[in-house]
Amino acid sequence: MGKIDSRYLANMEDVLDLYGQEAVEGRARVCFDERPCQLLGEVVAPLPMKEGKLEKQDNEYKRNGTAVVLLAYDIDTGQRYVQVRRRRTKEDYAQFMEWLAREHYGHAGHIELVQDNLNTHSHGSFYENLPAADARELARKFNFHFTPKHGSWLNMAEIEFSVLARECLNRRIGSIEELEREVLIWCEKRNRKAAKIHWSFTVNTARVKLAEQYQKVNIDNYVSNN
Repeated sequence: MGKIDSRYLANMEDVLDLYGQEAVEGRARVCFDERPCQLLGEVVAPLPMKEGKLEKQDNEYKRNGTAVVLLAYDIDTGQRYVQVRRRRTKEDYAQFMEWLAREHYGHAGHIELVQDNLNTHSHGSFYENLPAADARELARKFNFHFTPKHGSWLNMAEIEFSVLARECLNRRIGSIEELEREVLIWCEKRNRKAAKIHWSFTVNTARVKLAEQYQKVNIDNYVSNN
C-alpha cells in the first residue's frame, strides 16, 4: 500500500463505491489490467512425468522475449476477456478496448472501467490510434475509475491474474502462440464456471480500518490551510 493521502482516499472510495453498487441493466462494471510475461523455452527437453511425481525441468532455459496478457473481468457476470499481445502500448490499449466494447459490450450503454492510472489508460489513447468518430464513441462509452497510486490491490483484475499465474503461468512457456493458447483455455474454463470474486472490503470498512489515515489527512489539510 502506498502513501495514503487525500487523492489515495478519493480514488479508493470511488472504486469501492462502484463495487458496492447493485447491477444495473445496460451498464457494465469491468476491471482491467495487464501482465507482462517472459517467454522461456527449453534448452533440454524436460523428463516425462512419472505417476506421483512432478515433471523435471533442466535449470537451463532460453529467453524468447516477452509478451503481455490483457484481461478484463466483469464484476456482474463473472466473465473475463483476454488477449495476448507483444506489447502494452497506447495502440494495444485502444485496440483492446475497442474490441471489448464492440465484441462483448455492444448491448451496454456505459462501461464502468476500473484500472490503474497509467499514461496509456486514457481517452487520449483512443484518439491517437483510432478514427476520431470511433474514439469519441469509445470515450463516451467508458467511464474510468482509477485505483490509487500503489493501490492496485483494489483492482479485482489483480485477483484474476493471481489465479492465472497459479493455474497457467507457473511453468515455462516458450512462444507467444503457446501463451495465447494456454491463456484462452484457462479463460474458457473460468468463464464456464462463471467464477465470481466475492469482494467484502467496503467504504465503511475502509473508514474503520484506515481511521488514523483519514484523520491524518484531515489534520494535514487543516495545518496547510492555517
